[in-house]
Amino acid sequence: MKIVYFAWLRERLNKTEEDIEIPASVQTIGELMQWLKSRGEEYEYAFDNPKVIRAAIDKTHVQPGAKIAGANEIAFFPPMTGG
Repeated sequence: MKIVYFAWLRERLNKTEEDIEIPASVQTIGELMQWLKSRGEEYEYAFDNPKVIRAAIDKTHVQPGAKIAGANEIAFFPPMTGG
């Protein structure tokens, strides 16, 4: 699955995207964030406050409980404000 990172998540991970195989036990966005956090120090730092991280599945904004099955791309980004 393609995972894309924006803004300070990209900076903390030092990557814009990656293709990874996600364990079958990881079924929601929230579970994916927890699993990513366990992948190493830079991921732990990037996902240290998952409540402020937003997600999109195939370019559609979703909540942490959204199922990831069948997704082609998941993007993570901080909250954005308009102006």
